[in-house]
Amino acid sequence: MWDERLEERWRQLCAEAITGMAEWRMHHPKATLSEMEGALDQRLGNVRARMLEDTAMASRATDLRTTPPADCPLCPQCGARLRHRTWEERSLSTHHGQTIRLSRSYAVCPACGETFFPLDEELGLLPGSLTPDLLRHVARLGARMPFTDVTEELHDLVGADISEPTARRHGQAAGAAYVALQTTETDAIQEKMPPPPPGPDLQQVSADGAMIPLVHREWGEVRTVAIGVVEKPVMEKGEPVVHTREVSYFSRLCDAETFTRLALVETHRRGTETAQKVCGVVDGAGWEQSFLDMHCPNAVRILDFSHAAGYLASAAQAAYGEGTADAQIWYEAERHRLRHETPEVVLDAVRRLRDDTAGQGNGRTAAVATITGSLAYLEKRTEQMRYAQFAEAGYPIGSGMVESGNKLVVEARLKGAGMHWARANVDPMLGLRTIACSGRWEEAWPQICRQMCERRQEQSRERRRKRQEVCAEAAAHLLSGAAAPDVPLQADVAATQQPARQKTMTLSDAPSRRPAADHPWRRSLFPRRGARSADHSIQQET
Repeated sequence: MWDERLEERWRQLCAEAITGMAEWRMHHPKATLSEMEGALDQRLGNVRARMLEDTAMASRATDLRTTPPADCPLCPQCGARLRHRTWEERSLSTHHGQTIRLSRSYAVCPACGETFFPLDEELGLLPGSLTPDLLRHVARLGARMPFTDVTEELHDLVGADISEPTARRHGQAAGAAYVALQTTETDAIQEKMPPPPPGPDLQQVSADGAMIPLVHREWGEVRTVAIGVVEKPVMEKGEPVVHTREVSYFSRLCDAETFTRLALVETHRRGTETAQKVCGVVDGAGWEQSFLDMHCPNAVRILDFSHAAGYLASAAQAAYGEGTADAQIWYEAERHRLRHETPEVVLDAVRRLRDDTAGQGNGRTAAVATITGSLAYLEKRTEQMRYAQFAEAGYPIGSGMVESGNKLVVEARLKGAGMHWARANVDPMLGLRTIACSGRWEEAWPQICRQMCERRQEQSRERRRKRQEVCAEAAAHLLSGAAAPDVPLQADVAATQQPARQKTMTLSDAPSRRPAADHPWRRSLFPRRGARSADHSIQQET
C-alpha cells in the first residue's frame, strides 16, 4: 500500500538536491555547462536511487508476515500458498554509482518445499548484483565492444561504477541464457514439429565459416547462416543488381552437423520451409550443401559468382603466369562470358586452356594440374553456375550477405587485437552479437530475462535436491546402525580449505575434549630463542 510518508521523504530529497545545487552554483560561478550537468546528475542520481528503492519496497510482496494468507503468492510448482521464513537484504548497483538495498521476504512452500523471494519475482529482478536496466546496458554494450571498454562507457554515459569482471560475468550470463533458450527451442521444434510461420516470396539462405583465435594457441571455426528477403532487381551501371533486406544471422562455434541442427531455430523463425522460393547461395563447401539439404532441399542451388570466378583466375595464372597481361585478358573475357552466357561455353574454354598448356611440354605439369583441378571443381557445379538465367529470374548470385556477416557478427567482436577466447565464452557472445546485428534486441531481451530467472530457479531446486539427498542418505545410515558416510556438513565447507593438519568434521566424527598436539594452548609461553622466528616464517609461506 502506498505510504504518504514516501511523498514527504521524496520532497525532502528533492529539496536537498535543489539546495545542494544552489550552493554548488554559488561556489562555482564560472562553471561550464558540462560541469553543471555533472553536478546536477550526481544529485539527481541520489534522488533517483532512493525513489527507486522506496517504490520497490512499497510492493505488496515485501512482507509476507503481514499479508493475509489468501493474498500470499502461489507456489509455481504446486500452486500452494507460500509462507514467510526469514528476511534477507539484497544490494543492487544502479546508475550514477548508487546502490539500492531491498529487504525481501524469503518464502517457502509447505507442500513441495519450493523456496524463493516473491519480491524478486514481482519486480523481475535478474540474477547478479545489477539492476535490470543496468544489466541490459552491460549486455548490449558487451555485444559490441570489449568489456574493459564497457565499464568506461557506462561510467561516462550513466555514471555507473562496475568492474570489468562484473561486466564480463553478467554479459556472458545473458548470452548463455539466450544460447540455452535457442537450444531448447530447437529441441522443441524437432520434437513437436509445429507449423512454421509464413515465409516470403523469395528468400536467400547463405552459410559460411570464419576462423577465430582461441586460448592455448588454437583456432576454431565459427559457422554462420544469413537469411534475408530478396528484393526486386534494380539497374546499376547498366546491369540488374539484386539486394537482400531484413537480414538475420545465426552463429555457433561447433562442428557442421551440430550447427546444421541448431540453426533450425532461425530457419523456422524466418519461415524458410514455407517460402515460395529459396535461393541457396554458398561457396561450394560440402557442409554448406548438407545444410541446404536439411533446411531447404528444394532451394535453387547457386555457386557464389566470385568463388567460381576465382577458379577461372587460378587457371589463367597457371597457364600464363601470375600477374601477366595475357592472364588478365583471358580471365576478364571468360568471367564476362560466365556472367552472361552458359557455363558450358566457359568450361570448353578452360578445357582448351588445359590442352594448350599440356602441349607445351613436361615443364608445365604443375600448371596443367592446377587447371585440371579448377576444371573438375567447376564441372561438378555446372547447374549452379547458370548465372544468366538466375539474373533473369531475379535471383541473387553472390553470398556477400553471409561474408559480410562473418565480418560484422564474428570478426568485428571476436577477432580483435590480442583476443584469445575460451570455447565456453564464444557461443554466449555470438548469441548477443546475432540479435544486436540483426536488429532484434528489443524482441529478444525479454526472452533472455525470463530464461535467466528460470535458470536461477532450476539451480535453486538442484541445490535443494542435493541437500535432501545428503540428509536422506545420512539418516538412512543412522537408522540402520551403520556408520554415517563421510560427507562434510554444509557449515564445514570452509574447514576443507584450511591447512591439511586440520581435520574436516563429518557426521560420524565426535568432537574431542582434548586440544590437538599443535593447538596454541600447548605452545610454550616463553618459546626458545629462534623458535618464534621459525613459526613466523612458516606463517608467511602459508
